[in-house]
Amino acid sequence: MLTPIAVKQIGRSNVIAKVATVSQTRSVHDLTFRKKTGQPMIRYGLGGRSSTNGHIATVFGCTGFLGRYVVNRLAQQGTQVVIAYRDPDEARHLKVTGDLGQIVPLEFDLRNKEQLAECVRHSDIVYNLIGRDYETKNFTFENVHVDGTRALAEACVENGVARFVQVSALNASEDSPSKFLRTKALGEKVAREIIPETTVVRPGIMWGHEDRFLNRIGDGDGWQYWVNQGKTKILPVSAIDVAQALEVMLTAESTMGKTYELYGPKEYKVEDIYELAREISMQPLPIRNVPDRVLKFMASIVDKLPYNQQVSPDLIERLKMDDKPTPGALTFKDLYIEPTQLETVAIHFLRRFRSNAVFDLPYEKGEGQVKKGVYHLID
Repeated sequence: MLTPIAVKQIGRSNVIAKVATVSQTRSVHDLTFRKKTGQPMIRYGLGGRSSTNGHIATVFGCTGFLGRYVVNRLAQQGTQVVIAYRDPDEARHLKVTGDLGQIVPLEFDLRNKEQLAECVRHSDIVYNLIGRDYETKNFTFENVHVDGTRALAEACVENGVARFVQVSALNASEDSPSKFLRTKALGEKVAREIIPETTVVRPGIMWGHEDRFLNRIGDGDGWQYWVNQGKTKILPVSAIDVAQALEVMLTAESTMGKTYELYGPKEYKVEDIYELAREISMQPLPIRNVPDRVLKFMASIVDKLPYNQQVSPDLIERLKMDDKPTPGALTFKDLYIEPTQLETVAIHFLRRFRSNAVFDLPYEKGEGQVKKGVYHLID
């Protein structure tokens, strides 16, 4: 029979053994090196927001639609994220995406090289999500997509940043009739000239809670318009899926120097999206087809008004263009990600446009559930 003292000693030894086992398990993974860059990564914690995985990422354009999801995904796995902002009120909601000290806000001006250097000098990867689909008196498309990309890439080279991810747009081409898409393509070219191993990401039209795609359709009751009789073919993609792909690129060095085109699994015509919005919102959503020349003239007038973010002549040009992925381009499949199909979850984004009488009715065609998937690790 064991004495109380013996029992106490046995219990203590078991505790010490367990603690030693945990410490040994952690110490194996505390220090790792990146394969291509040789950069050391020191990590601690059990994983998740309250741990540190050793990565420091700077996200430019973090206050935009896609940016909030990217910051959240990075912080969720313990990455310290530098959020570069112009207006502190636009970035403060991002502070809660990470643990104390993991979200570092820094003010910057795209034309101030010293501020850009301060934002990137501690980082091992920089995401450039900066982009506008309309021009202002202070920033043209060239200023943002070309000159801005050049400034960021040069800052990364001067400060020894190992990775640079340039977010462009599907259909980006130097021969495009759209100035937006032409400058996006030039931005890719500039980034690759300065940093040859730049990872380029071309997402399609993105949808989500804060988008200007589904929300514009639902909010525009009585003011809906389209061009090309609504026959334009598009491949809308979830912003959450794109953010997940950008998160994978944090550790996947095999993505360096490659171009990924990220678009949805199903092709729609614009009229199909409006019909889906009618079915879910249970609103009539009347639509007027307007000749593109007339619409461009009207847009050129509205574009001169202050605080206009709804329509521009270049947007009208893009509304006529079909989404045409590059044959053989890398996609979600190469990152082991299954993109979400719009109608399966569209009710979560369009339900709010219903009247209170039908707000709780289900949508029979949509599944509304997250599909189970298989996790893959990419080096």
